[in-house]
Amino acid sequence: MKIQVDDTISLEFLQECHAESLLNLVNSNRAYLRVWLPWVDHMHSITNITQYIIETNNRAAAHTDYGYAIIINKNIVGRIGLHYINQQNKMAEIGYWLADGLQGKGIITKCCKALIKYAFTEMNLNRIEIKCAVGNDKSKAIAEKLHFKQEGILQEAEWLNGKFIDLYLYALLKNDWALINN
Repeated sequence: MKIQVDDTISLEFLQECHAESLLNLVNSNRAYLRVWLPWVDHMHSITNITQYIIETNNRAAAHTDYGYAIIINKNIVGRIGLHYINQQNKMAEIGYWLADGLQGKGIITKCCKALIKYAFTEMNLNRIEIKCAVGNDKSKAIAEKLHFKQEGILQEAEWLNGKFIDLYLYALLKNDWALINN
């Protein structure tokens, strides 16, 4: 499945054909990504990435996770997804990352808007959460720009680089999104 974000940006459902490009992107951005993302140190080979994509696709088949490559002009520049989808409670968590040097251009904001619209209109979800590390000001700014409300801080909620870190918890409800987008 593909979600067209604008004339140059699209979200392509993760497939094994993306593995090599995704690994190259992680490798060329490893130091930058590992500051905030705990999985980076576990992705060192095509086998790691391929296994991750297979697991993501298995979760997609179970309707609990949808992972997408962020594509600009046919090149993978990052990843975005809906994770921990809870069909009973109609909620999910959105996660994203982008290659170093592409921040500040509105790419993630546009991709989030497209994925949020899909989640609320096509998947009939009611709540989307964003969790980001306290101190990750760029990710915090995205949540706030998208009108997510900060609900609190999850203390020591993620193991990152040898220590527990706190996470901001942001949420956007379907009704609030509808008011913003009408």
